[in-house]
Amino acid sequence: MALNIADLFEHAVDAVPDNPALKVGDRVVTFAELEADANRLAHYLSGRGIGVGDHVGIYAKNSIEHVVALLAVVKIRAVAINVNYRYVEGELDYLFDNADVVALVHERTYAPLVAATFPRHDRLRVAVVIPDALEPQDTSDVTAYGGVLWEDALAGQSPDRGFDERSPDDLHIIYTGGTTGFPKGVMWRHEDFWRVLGGGIDFYSGTPLEEYDQSKQASDPRMVTFPLSPLMHGGAQAGLLMHLFAGHLTVLEPKFDPVRTWEIIEREKVQLIFMTGDAMARPLIEAYDERLARTGTTYDCSSLFAISSSAAIFSRAVKERWMAAFPNSIFTDSIGASETGFQGMGMQEKDKISSDGPVVALGPASVVIGEDGRVLDTATDVGQVGRLGRGGHVPVGYYKDPVKSAATFLEIDGQRYSVPGDYARIEPDGRVTLLGRGSNCVNTGGEKVYPEEVEMAIKGHPAVYDVLVVGVPDEKYGQAVAAVVELREGATLELAELRDYLRQHLSGYKLPRALTLVDRVPRNATGKAQYPAAKEMALAALTPSEVTA
Repeated sequence: MALNIADLFEHAVDAVPDNPALKVGDRVVTFAELEADANRLAHYLSGRGIGVGDHVGIYAKNSIEHVVALLAVVKIRAVAINVNYRYVEGELDYLFDNADVVALVHERTYAPLVAATFPRHDRLRVAVVIPDALEPQDTSDVTAYGGVLWEDALAGQSPDRGFDERSPDDLHIIYTGGTTGFPKGVMWRHEDFWRVLGGGIDFYSGTPLEEYDQSKQASDPRMVTFPLSPLMHGGAQAGLLMHLFAGHLTVLEPKFDPVRTWEIIEREKVQLIFMTGDAMARPLIEAYDERLARTGTTYDCSSLFAISSSAAIFSRAVKERWMAAFPNSIFTDSIGASETGFQGMGMQEKDKISSDGPVVALGPASVVIGEDGRVLDTATDVGQVGRLGRGGHVPVGYYKDPVKSAATFLEIDGQRYSVPGDYARIEPDGRVTLLGRGSNCVNTGGEKVYPEEVEMAIKGHPAVYDVLVVGVPDEKYGQAVAAVVELREGATLELAELRDYLRQHLSGYKLPRALTLVDRVPRNATGKAQYPAAKEMALAALTPSEVTA
């Protein structure tokens, strides 16, 4: 039994070859067509000496070619490396070096950056150039580094399989978003990745699936799914693969645009969307409400029955607006990390929305670990705060980083756990409230303040569009809570006004004692918070009089 990403996809192809697999714009490809192009590219890469364990970067926005490249790489037992398409030259150099990339599949728009970085990396020897999803007529020069155009690479290659037997121990690497430093490569065995991110353990029941369970369902009526995040983000990639394994149709867009998103949901009768918290949820619901206010009619999104958020805060104020607009839809908050996969999910009810953070039921093998290093009992340790961890199917470690691997992947009572640093509080009903990453925790006068909790409260203020909370130095308390705020257009906000508003939601020590107004809160392409950049903004704007007792 080969519980391998490539095999699981091929099972779906064999089950429903003529069913639509992907749609981008007006272009639709069936499972058989997706498979044929993936085989062609796989044979091309294999012919260029790329094989088992070699690292292949994929540097592209969401597109059919992006998916083809991902599947081609795993088919030949190579390792796909997700490349952030917003990286500048120095960041690309870091990733190409750290990940030991030997081949690169990239959109043509990025050819100038590739030309500048390619010669500096001796291992990097193959480049396949795909048309840009947004600028297909781009003619950037690729000859300086020997780039081969997509159509030339696939021409003459076999559309059939003919690959070596694969293993569940083959590696799949996801580079983290780098929200608190340089990105790290999380090494997953294929089977473990499938279990915790690709649907290999039922998210609702916790039941492990067998190899053909997903493909056996592929002939049933299928869903139309729409992951809104870039595929360079591990969560979006996992959602895509999970739905390919089960024979669903996945709609992709190369760029997030709120109005276009609603138009696609309406036109394609999308049933399930994945989004990244408020970074996507807020502009979407505001575009939805603006259409209603302007025309008196809404988008016809009656097909949309499931709305899922993960990887960032889906705040109470924004969630309430969504629930009012879609009273018959199911809302879920999911928690997890690149190092853990799925850790828990909570069905959201409009009269029980938490103001602190996502409240979820822990998934299989997920635990809360106390300060003393023991696994807490969710039945008897109610109210205690600890680090979220997951046992069972966990990554091998970080690529080329044994020190950070030892700090994150722990052994407790003979069981190996992944503990990346998110904190949670155990609730009376056995569920947990996610408080946020401990590395961002603000220690003010000995009290711990989790930024996400304060951000959730601040987002309820009518003048606030987006916010990040950081700690800044304070002579009296060690650190002070500082808010970096992006206001709604035309709005104003003073620190005293914000503090007065928050007193009904937060304890006094959690109130921000500095306020920095910015044009845009720093987030990466997936909507994840960029806390180091936010802290720089807060420090640059700070004056001694702003930090007071």
